[in-house]
Amino acid sequence: MHLCSIDHAVEQVLARLPDHIHMGLPLGLGKPNAFVNALYARVRALPQRQLTIYTALSLGRPPLGDGLQRRFLEPFVERVFADYEELSYLAELRNDNLPPNIRVQQFFMQPGSLLHSSTAQQDYISSNYSHAARDINAKGLNLIAQLVAATPERPVHLSLACNPDITLDLQPMIAERRAAGETILMLGQVHAELPYMPGDAELPMDAFDLLIDEAEQRRLFSTPNMPVTTQDHCIGLHASTLVRDGGTLQIGIGAMGDAVASALLARHADNPGYRAVLAELDTSLWQALIDREGGQAPFAEGLYGCSEMFVNGLLALAEAGVVRRPADESGVLVHGGFFLGPQAFYQRLQDMTLEQRSRFAMTGIGFINELYGDEPLKRRQRRDARFLNTVFGMTLLGAGVADQLEDGRVLSGVGGQYNFVAQGHALHGGRSILLLRSWREAAGEVTSNLFWNYGHCTIPRHLRDIVVTEYGIADLRGQTDSEVIARLLAVSDSRFQQALIEQARQAGKLAKDFVLDARFADNTPARLEALKARHAQLFPEYPLGTDFTSEEQDLLRALNWLKGKFKLSEALELGKATLEAPGPQGYEAHLARMQLEQPQGLKEELYQRLLLAGLAAT
Repeated sequence: MHLCSIDHAVEQVLARLPDHIHMGLPLGLGKPNAFVNALYARVRALPQRQLTIYTALSLGRPPLGDGLQRRFLEPFVERVFADYEELSYLAELRNDNLPPNIRVQQFFMQPGSLLHSSTAQQDYISSNYSHAARDINAKGLNLIAQLVAATPERPVHLSLACNPDITLDLQPMIAERRAAGETILMLGQVHAELPYMPGDAELPMDAFDLLIDEAEQRRLFSTPNMPVTTQDHCIGLHASTLVRDGGTLQIGIGAMGDAVASALLARHADNPGYRAVLAELDTSLWQALIDREGGQAPFAEGLYGCSEMFVNGLLALAEAGVVRRPADESGVLVHGGFFLGPQAFYQRLQDMTLEQRSRFAMTGIGFINELYGDEPLKRRQRRDARFLNTVFGMTLLGAGVADQLEDGRVLSGVGGQYNFVAQGHALHGGRSILLLRSWREAAGEVTSNLFWNYGHCTIPRHLRDIVVTEYGIADLRGQTDSEVIARLLAVSDSRFQQALIEQARQAGKLAKDFVLDARFADNTPARLEALKARHAQLFPEYPLGTDFTSEEQDLLRALNWLKGKFKLSEALELGKATLEAPGPQGYEAHLARMQLEQPQGLKEELYQRLLLAGLAAT
């Protein structure tokens, strides 16, 4: 191992590797941004050299935009992200301005962030997460660079910490190529704030050819918790009834994942309140399925977590005693491949002892996302597995859409979703559960997320299993096409049911005399909002905490309302909103936060009136 500065590490890489550097970086949090930026700058200035970066989830601050969005985001981003060092290549990738001798190939993108980058779209690699190591290695990978954690308690080891996922899977492939005489460098950069995760994530120091000894002190990237809506909470409540005590749980990041965690916490700690809200949601319609596959009682045995992403929700469930079933005699409560979350999530891990952290075993993604390799062990551990993943659309025949638009542009990536759906079918007692918001609203237009057909699917309909919307549960496994359609119609929004029925009839997939049961005719947001008002304690806006101040929470609610209701480019709609806006009384702190307490000029007056309209409406 060679201890060095960032500049010296760049010199070593340029001297020891061929003209074309093939660099693999972990997805998400684990990128050593300072080193990557230094190498990027050097290669940019050396047209005779080439650099190809293989990675996923290149994280950057949210774009500030302009107008009200910028006024809201700028102070928040400055506070939360502080001196986080942006990846130099990311801005140029967004703007289709990468230098000709540098390419960035990703198998997963920050959702929606690169829809308009032709370069990113053309260099996207569609791979299952569990196949990423294989595919990157085949490209001629000759440099792996990532953040690592150190601790005085383990003086001759380093931890891959947040990202053992692909690096561990690559180790045997690299060893084989090195034995054949290839030069492949492993570089680590220590970050003082990165929690040291023991176990599989640990490597001996001499596994690294280069170790940057300038302890990285800049802020780690974080993902602030976003508000959980009534729609998402209802999805979480329905999904929580399908989780069996003593079973296995996988959930993802985002508001719907937080909603599931919130519902499971309520099921365990406030069971009477939990059952009361379920009674009003009328889960009795699916009671036979719930009795067979899940439950509504507190957790006597607890759950084991097996999730490619160790998320804030899983940590909260462990802290509350819901996730407490060890996988085996090792005492591990959660197996994860990578982690990413809010700053408080990292701090809670840092505050644990090494022994406490060992309950959260970070390991290779091949172990988590596939059954092959140690299959008997995995089957024993993953009993009654519930794999909960989100989709943004669903066809009435049961195909799920999560990663790509109809025109071929990629929103995010397949990641591990297909892996978990397949496991849901392959494991005895396992179920795949896809979470879906049944409708969405943008610029005043409301559309259904259930549709007759779509030009792309992420999960093919032959793997259809359970779908959950805010209106209920559709068990699709082993059902005929007509029954699948009927069950999805029952959990769709009533504003779209008749049009969907007509499309299915025209295709000959639904009987001409089909009539939807009257019990499903009141699938409306108004009904759910009224239910929320009666059970407010079960609908916390930020169930896992927040980085937003109380004023910012109000402002975010107002801005989201404005975005949903109005096309902000249309003067007539804006004029109507401003005419209906209330006065500033009671909103002085909100206006001050947005620097609109004393508007200057017509534009700021319009901004103030729009903001007041949104605050009053929410």
